[in-house]
Amino acid sequence: MDRAPASVCPGHVAYRARRQLITASPSAAAQPTSAVELRGITKRFPGVIANSDVNLVVRRGEVHAIVGENGAGKSTLMKILYGMQKPDEGTITVNGREASFSSPSDAIDAGFGMVHQHFMLADNMTVLENVVLGAERLHGIGAKARARIREISAAYHLDVEPDELVEDLGVGDRQRVEILKVLYRGAKVLILDEPTAVLVPQEVDELFGNLRELKAEGLTVIFISHKLDEVRAVADTITVIRRGTTVTTVSPADVTARQLAELMVGSELPEPTLGAVTVTDIATLSVSGLTVAGIGRDLVHDVSLTIHSGEVVGLAGVEGNGQAELVEAIMGVRPATGTVQLAGVDISGWDTRRRRDAGIGYIPEDRHRHALLLESPLWENRMLGHQTQPPNSRGAFIDRAGARKDTVRIVEEYDVRTPGIEVSAASLSGGNQQKLIVGREMSNEPKVLIAAHPTRGVDVGAQAAIWEQLRQARAAGLATLLISADLDELIGMSDTLYVILRGRLVAQVDPATVTPEELGAAMTGAGEAA
Repeated sequence: MDRAPASVCPGHVAYRARRQLITASPSAAAQPTSAVELRGITKRFPGVIANSDVNLVVRRGEVHAIVGENGAGKSTLMKILYGMQKPDEGTITVNGREASFSSPSDAIDAGFGMVHQHFMLADNMTVLENVVLGAERLHGIGAKARARIREISAAYHLDVEPDELVEDLGVGDRQRVEILKVLYRGAKVLILDEPTAVLVPQEVDELFGNLRELKAEGLTVIFISHKLDEVRAVADTITVIRRGTTVTTVSPADVTARQLAELMVGSELPEPTLGAVTVTDIATLSVSGLTVAGIGRDLVHDVSLTIHSGEVVGLAGVEGNGQAELVEAIMGVRPATGTVQLAGVDISGWDTRRRRDAGIGYIPEDRHRHALLLESPLWENRMLGHQTQPPNSRGAFIDRAGARKDTVRIVEEYDVRTPGIEVSAASLSGGNQQKLIVGREMSNEPKVLIAAHPTRGVDVGAQAAIWEQLRQARAAGLATLLISADLDELIGMSDTLYVILRGRLVAQVDPATVTPEELGAAMTGAGEAA
């Protein structure tokens, strides 16, 4: 046997050797080439058909991307595949055998693992504790579990240390811990839901390297994303879903990102129009010396910035570097020192309600926790944060008729896909929830808009629509603070662009000249974008 190069981990060599033995076995050779087949999958909910006769074939050892508009049925399909919901019709075949999943544990036992867009990790626990939680029966909670984690980490180049605290890890490292969790449980098919949503370009490259390693080892990846250029870069096959059914399966080499987008929406996309934008010298929002204290260090330290009428100020930073705390301080939901002025008036001592009524619109980072009442109907969600203002109120009383009428307008104007305004917010897809929130916040004609990740988790059509709404509002004089993990969005939308690192503004870059790679380097402290 050839000796392994000195730079290769011995555990990795042993793991590959075991994989080769398995691959060479007669039973493995007899297995079908498809890892997963869905035939005629249909799922109905009251008033809507989420999936209609969906057909999908995912080959073993490939990265298979699934793309579609918000509300197209992708999430429902993945929930069916992961045992979270049962289909009304159709069959699931895994490795050539028909399967039926009543719960995620059934799917896990069948070799499936799902990495959700929002990480499900306990920050105050170590990597090992997070990985073994719920899977203690596999290798215990001590030395065997630690050895297994290191073996998997080395085999797939995940570079994860089992004894590190999760709260000390960056976003890219947390992503790898999530992948490690499902591999630890024996997953052979990984479902990744928007895995690059919060990653900087360098971390995206590292993730794609990990996916290629998984593929090389014979594992299968189902990749859900709205970033079509990334889909084309990493996928072997792409399936397009539109209005609940599969419309085509294509090779990335045969389509452009624009063609994919048009397949998703079923029509040609209009060319983007930027229009003329004039930034005035009128200071709409001014923040001076804003500091948010934390334990051991300030979460936000001495931040000063000004946003003028008709200006978009972008804020770039790896998540967890003070963006959320800065926004909460501006909105008055977190104690801070320093001053906040709105149109020349010091509002530092005002509560959140008074700031909102004075003209601050707010699109929160987490729509489920801070922007919606998920079990309430859409018209009640239209009122959130604006209960004291028309058309939601008449004097001291709630105007239900006015709120309902305006919700219908928002649904039509912002293309919120819903069977009606009486359905719960939870029944909408994530992108349609986001369009409802954007429509609500823009409808009260704010002086300044705090927009935290306004297009996160939305499809290309909805993203373009939200961008257009923001551009029109900017042209009408709206001042906007834009926080986003999408660097192309920040560069394309911002007039002024800052970088925040460990709670401090460390650089101001020119959106007209900076590249995503340079911006990503500045966000991690590795570049000189200033």
